[in-house]
Amino acid sequence: MNWKHALTGLTASLVVVLAFSQPTLAFDEAEPTEKPAAEATAETQAPAEEAPAEEAPPLSLTEVYYALDNSMLLLCAVLVLFMQAGFAMVESGFNSSKNTINILFKNLMDVCVGVLIYFAVGYGLMYPGDAGNGYFGYAGFGIGEAGDAGPGVLHPQVDFLFQVAFAATAATIVSGAVAGRLKFSSYLIYSVILTGIIYPISGYWKWGGGWLDAMGFYDFAGSIVVHAVGGFAGLAGAIVLGPRIGRFKDGKSVPIPGHNIAQATLGVFILWVGWYGFNPGSQLAFAGTDNTNAVMLIATNTTLAAAAGGFAAMVLGWIMYGKPDISMALNGVLAGLVGITANCDSVTNIEALIIGVVAGLLVVFGILALEKLKIDDPVGAFPVHGLCGIWGGVATGIFGGFDIGVQILGSVVIPVYAFVTMFILFTILKVIGQLRVSEEDELKGLDLSEHGMQAYH
Repeated sequence: MNWKHALTGLTASLVVVLAFSQPTLAFDEAEPTEKPAAEATAETQAPAEEAPAEEAPPLSLTEVYYALDNSMLLLCAVLVLFMQAGFAMVESGFNSSKNTINILFKNLMDVCVGVLIYFAVGYGLMYPGDAGNGYFGYAGFGIGEAGDAGPGVLHPQVDFLFQVAFAATAATIVSGAVAGRLKFSSYLIYSVILTGIIYPISGYWKWGGGWLDAMGFYDFAGSIVVHAVGGFAGLAGAIVLGPRIGRFKDGKSVPIPGHNIAQATLGVFILWVGWYGFNPGSQLAFAGTDNTNAVMLIATNTTLAAAAGGFAAMVLGWIMYGKPDISMALNGVLAGLVGITANCDSVTNIEALIIGVVAGLLVVFGILALEKLKIDDPVGAFPVHGLCGIWGGVATGIFGGFDIGVQILGSVVIPVYAFVTMFILFTILKVIGQLRVSEEDELKGLDLSEHGMQAYH
């Protein structure tokens, strides 16, 4: 059979198949004209349907905005609280393994003790309302009652959660600066005083509507109010305590390497992520075009400054030491984050990059300055949070359009207040013999001497 006969036969077969299948396709697509008897019988016997329940009225736009603002602030509060894990990882990683439990324990207690004392005293001191005179006031125990709901209105409970997470952050900054030689009991005393009294009072001066706020001082999310307070409190503690045994010999700096840089690096990444609760959350309202635009700018500026700070610190450290140092770069990231915190809502992307670069350079010079002065700050808490906190406050005047004189005033007064009050506290503890552990206990490690256990076996 040649190919022509085969093609003719195949064509004829297809025609026959299509002809016989067409009625079937038509039957499949047609709608049945009558329902099956069984289905009709079932419908006849089925009881009448109940009337639908009355639907709840739709939410108003005001209610939607209220729910969105409060729910987003709760999420931001959780992110800021998660920063405690970052601080714990950074501080323990940058210190000796024999002090790991002690550092983790201090960070845990900063939250536990901080929440309780801020609830009882701190919140009322920081937001005294009509009871304040611009410098000091106390609204009373606990949290206020909820008022009318609406756009931009925060429920007092979620506002407390957000604010107490900030208070715990200010306290935990000091933990790294005094690591390896401070008694655990003394640290608890410090944590209560800072979280319950020192931080709330200076916080009131700005965020509670106090005298600095009346002058026009601006600190959007806490470069000064939170970070500089913690950084200068840490500097006071490091000075009064003195350096760790073996940190300086014959007038020369002897580095004590951290035991787990991977852990410290993880901590920095956790802090970076948590900062998106810290800075964007400080907008305090999220619904509406203006708030959305502001939050997006804040988040982007935060990212740019952090990246610029880390890169600048790496480059400067590389030039100075001949090799890139990851510890410098990690602190540079945190420095950039601290520097942008006061002004992330009021500067451009390019200005955020500049602020981050300057912060990254400052943290390297700050670490070197502490070594020259023989002040032992194991994690660089003062250069990162104190020095770069001040830079953030001043940069707000330089780039953010705020009065530079007022910005300098606020950027000096609050850190000096924190340093002096904490210097007095640490000095009192030292005089009564309750500040520093014994030389034997320090050499053994605070995990064993203070807690009777080890992090690693």
